[in-house]
Amino acid sequence: MEPSLEDLARARAARSNPGFPWRLIGLVALCLAVGGLGSAATLPEIKGWYAGLAKPSFNPPNGIFGPVWSTLYVLMATSVNAAWGDRLARRTFFIILLVNALWSLLFFGLHRPDLALIDILGYLILLVLWIRQLWPQHRVAALLQLPHLLWVGFATVLNASVWWLNQ
Repeated sequence: MEPSLEDLARARAARSNPGFPWRLIGLVALCLAVGGLGSAATLPEIKGWYAGLAKPSFNPPNGIFGPVWSTLYVLMATSVNAAWGDRLARRTFFIILLVNALWSLLFFGLHRPDLALIDILGYLILLVLWIRQLWPQHRVAALLQLPHLLWVGFATVLNASVWWLNQ
């Protein structure tokens, strides 16, 4: 029995991407670890400092943030895995991860919504840049980042609102 075209395509894809699935698993683990670092700075402050802040009416319940970020981290890992051969896109991804981790430390760890706002504005710019880098050759990877872009845009407005209400 001859292999189908689908079998041949799958075999070709596996040869052209020998790091898949291990690289993808490693990238998901890395992204979730960065999220874990952010949680380490965040969780102790939820019932204390953060609870005492004035927040806008559109502030979501605290339980929303973990599942949303976990999903976004998996999408980030999937996108960078798909574009792994693109050095510039890969570099931008790692910078985004660093800026992402820094936000939690600034906002929750240092109690500095003002500095966190500067950080998240940079994050938003980097995310737009990353999507533009992915778009020409990795459109699906770029499209996977649209929920990320929407969430970080929302988080930027939320951060700015918390900063403004608590000056």
